Amino acid sequence: MKNVWVFALLALAGSAQADTSAAKKELVAKVLQLQQPAIEQAARTLAERPALLVLQQAGQALQSRVAADKREAIAKEIQADTKKYLDEAVPLVRERAIKLAPATVGVLLEERFSEEELKQLIAILESPINRKYSEMGGEMHKGLIEKLVAETKAAVEPKMRALEQSVTKRLGLPMAPAPGASGAARPAKAASK
Repeated sequence: MKNVWVFALLALAGSAQADTSAAKKELVAKVLQLQQPAIEQAARTLAERPALLVLQQAGQALQSRVAADKREAIAKEIQADTKKYLDEAVPLVRERAIKLAPATVGVLLEERFSEEELKQLIAILESPINRKYSEMGGEMHKGLIEKLVAETKAAVEPKMRALEQSVTKRLGLPMAPAPGASGAARPAKAASK
């Protein structure tokens, strides 16, 4: 008879735990739903990063290796290629991030937050003040970055050029002509031979 009562108590405790777990899973799902814009933005940033690097390298190559009269046309072609990449890659990465979130972020939320903490987190995420602050995030970031670039560009650009020259030299690559260097000196030099 004792065994029956112990078994019944264990079964009752197990079902209570399952109910708690189901409630907690619902709370985690709600947090993930509220965080979906941030998850999508992280995915977008991840997909865009390689394209930005390619564009940066292409911009440098356009200036140093492409004739001035061909730059605009090639730049437009590169922009079209980049747009095609982004149109394909961003939705792919975004959809995958949304699918992975429950198994990654969701698991961490379940492990590290109690139900009460999840309820509090949801209240914070749903608060009008948090929404207002979150909506300002891009604007605040953009403002800071623009000001930072403006104030540090003159100091950082020479250091970046020195680094590029050092790396180019160490790799044994031909040095790119200095910006603004005219190709007119070359023909005159060749004519004097």
